[in-house]
Amino acid sequence: MRPPGRLQRSSDQQPSGNFVSLNTLSYGAACRALAATVAIAPILFGCATPPTNPAERAAFEQTNDPLEPMNRKILDANMVLDKILLKPAAKIYVTILPEKARDALHRVLENLKDPVIVINNVLQGRFKSAGITVGRFTVNSTIGLGGLLDIANKWGLKSQPADFGQTLYVWGLPQGPYLVLPVLGPSNPRDSIGMGVDALIDPFGYLATTEDVDDLQITRFVLGGIDQRARVLNVLDDLQKNSLDFYAELRSLSQQQRAAELRRGEPAAPTPNFYRDPGKAAPGAATPKPDTSLPAPNFYDDPGATAPRAPTSRNTPASPPPIPAATPATPAPRSNLAAPVAAAAAAPSGDNAGDEGPLAGQPVRSAAER
Repeated sequence: MRPPGRLQRSSDQQPSGNFVSLNTLSYGAACRALAATVAIAPILFGCATPPTNPAERAAFEQTNDPLEPMNRKILDANMVLDKILLKPAAKIYVTILPEKARDALHRVLENLKDPVIVINNVLQGRFKSAGITVGRFTVNSTIGLGGLLDIANKWGLKSQPADFGQTLYVWGLPQGPYLVLPVLGPSNPRDSIGMGVDALIDPFGYLATTEDVDDLQITRFVLGGIDQRARVLNVLDDLQKNSLDFYAELRSLSQQQRAAELRRGEPAAPTPNFYRDPGKAAPGAATPKPDTSLPAPNFYDDPGATAPRAPTSRNTPASPPPIPAATPATPAPRSNLAAPVAAAAAAPSGDNAGDEGPLAGQPVRSAAER
């Protein structure tokens, strides 16, 4: 007999409780299956063999992809799934919804992530960013109609992204090798753990499980995936068409993007250049200036000729050779032939011997004296 005053649940109410427990168990089983797959897959698919060449070995370590054979197979499977499901769904999503509607839905999905961002900012010791995120969530959830409008951004409350993978990075946990996850794509063990923890500490996920509204959480997850795929439609198409090795290009871009998120805008550390000639100076290094105190040798001069003397100063031009002073001309001596001419001019002629003109009695000067 049942105790008095206690109501027995009807059979139509029983599946709801079982659904929650089964859903929780299935979620845990899925996590354990994924962890087992990640642990066993390297044994099944094998690992890449490190090269023996020093330069190739350094490049191999920089890419951090010892599980490349396995990752390529998982990427091929993801691309098949993307071709038959995700890409068509993203194209339909872009065709049906205009850009403004897609942006509004994206803001709503991002607004739902703010509680997890607050928790991770606190765990990282970034309390100012946590306070800004609390303000963003409050403003956008009320005045912004649940995130349809980003009023907080207009008020100067900028987004402060954070996740648990980033928190583990701040705590000093190494990222591990490059890893391609089924469906989820490029990642690494540290970020894989971070995604799982973010899902567990998400308040909305917890409320959806306890209030039997898991359909909303599933809808949120599906819409988030379609929205992310729609935002990179052209990027992935161009990457597939223009890259010689799509896997390598995708790996490089994903690693660079994740490194930029972890740095939070700080400049990247310089990486070694494996293709630089060690005999040449590094770019940007100071080049020694040539010594210009002495003239450069002229290989076309006559070796028997005397070399010109170098100037004493670079800024002082050489003095021209001195010009000799002009010598005054000596007047030519008077010729003795002028005396007979003067005497002949002074003697009276026959007809004019007795005439005295106006110049009579005055001495006659020679031409030289005139």
